[in-house]
Amino acid sequence: MVVADFEAGIGTVLRLEGNPVDVVVVVVEPTAKSLEVGRRAAETVRENKLGHIVVAANRVRDAADEQRIRETFPDVEVVLVPDDPAIVAAERSGVSPLDASPDAPAVRVLVDLANRLLTTG
Repeated sequence: MVVADFEAGIGTVLRLEGNPVDVVVVVVEPTAKSLEVGRRAAETVRENKLGHIVVAANRVRDAADEQRIRETFPDVEVVLVPDDPAIVAAERSGVSPLDASPDAPAVRVLVDLANRLLTTG
């Protein structure tokens, strides 16, 4: 399995043309700009049959954030990653959130996503 973290935007997705992958995880935040870029990326992946799409919605704070995300991606698997102070604390300490706070809500969601991708990807 190869996992790659690409720069924000749809440029990398456009360069995948003709070279599908198993899964494309589109990471968004519940802001208008992020959701629009993510929507365009997911649409490009779908139109070009580049792989299964999973949206990882980061820093989800409340039901309004969740609603905005689900309305933007009605036909895509969405994983909601809660806004979690443990992530910020780990970043400030220069350590992995998984090492610093393995039971933090956001870490648990991301570990679950990774495990599902490993078994189904």
